[in-house]
Amino acid sequence: MPILKDMQVQYITNESGERSSVILSIEDFESLLEELEDLAIIAERRDEPTISHEKLKEELKKDGLLPG
Repeated sequence: MPILKDMQVQYITNESGERSSVILSIEDFESLLEELEDLAIIAERRDEPTISHEKLKEELKKDGLLPG
C-alpha cells in the first residue's frame, strides 16, 4: 500500500499559493490506482455472504484443492 510520506509528491499552486494539482511518479500513480480498484472491489462485495475459515478449508479439501 502506498504511503504518502514515501511518495515523491510535487504540488502545483495557483497565483494565490493554494495547491491546485499534484505531480506523482508513474509508479506511485499506478500504485494508487491499483489500491483504488481494490477498494472499489471490496465495497462492491461488502454484502456478499461469507464463510468461516474452517468451512473454506473443508470445501477446498472436498474439491481436492487442499490435501486432507
